[in-house]
Amino acid sequence: MIYLIQGPTASGKTTLAIQLAQFFNTEIISTDSRQFYKEMNIGTAKPSAEELSLVAHHFINNRSVKEPMNVSDFVNEAKPVLTHLYQSKGSVVVTGGSSQFTDALIYGIDEVPIYPEIQDYWSRIYTLNGIDDLQKELKMIDQRAFEQLDIHNPRRVIRAIEVMSGSGKSILDFQQKNKSALFPICRFYVQWNRNDLYLRINERVDQMIEMGLELEVDSLSKTCATSMLNTVGYKEWDLRNQGVSASPIVEKIKQNTRNYAKRQITWLNQYEHIHALNPYSNIPVFNQALAFISKQEISE
Repeated sequence: MIYLIQGPTASGKTTLAIQLAQFFNTEIISTDSRQFYKEMNIGTAKPSAEELSLVAHHFINNRSVKEPMNVSDFVNEAKPVLTHLYQSKGSVVVTGGSSQFTDALIYGIDEVPIYPEIQDYWSRIYTLNGIDDLQKELKMIDQRAFEQLDIHNPRRVIRAIEVMSGSGKSILDFQQKNKSALFPICRFYVQWNRNDLYLRINERVDQMIEMGLELEVDSLSKTCATSMLNTVGYKEWDLRNQGVSASPIVEKIKQNTRNYAKRQITWLNQYEHIHALNPYSNIPVFNQALAFISKQEISE
């Protein structure tokens, strides 16, 4: 069985994933598209060194920001690892906030049409005017994609505009919602009330600031491609060039992270079979997950 631990940032995915991996004596594959990079530590909320020592993790700190990894690259590298672990251990835990990477690994990659002229046009618009014009266009022509995709990632926004403009269909329609999984799966998420989730997010951002997020951004800006820093927690520091002080920047990071969490939650709605775990119950979420797994095994 492949146990998928998904959901919004700051919801407790890491803790639950480690507990399940320890219980089933298996390993974890991370599908967080920024935790791949060893230079991006604080702003990506990576598992701590102690947490990483508890269970073998794959695709965390496995490359440099100078070697960007797209979805296709990830699947080509991760699928053999997933297959080997599944065959040798009988189960694997997959977790991360980048659901596109998770879905591509579990369902396979879609053949999405390519329209180079449209892509080139919107790439020029981005170079000239920045991401605002891209976001406005995507919102106008594809509201669903605007609500679900990372609209602060210009590559993804351009791709979504390209597909909708060229095919008349949303890029979301090409994604693997109805295909069968390549492996048997059991999918979980921890269902916080939104206000409590937002409090957890705000607290996490404050912790990142205390750990030295601003210094990490400064270090990365000297060696990292601009596109890599177009990530929540990193890109907001560009406001310093406009004379904005640290305090408003931190609040902007919190706001953007909350908005990202909303998109992550929206993405979860597409899945037919996903089990919500209740963090307010007297029963720990780990035990809730085990009870569900046991019940599912009996019913099969």
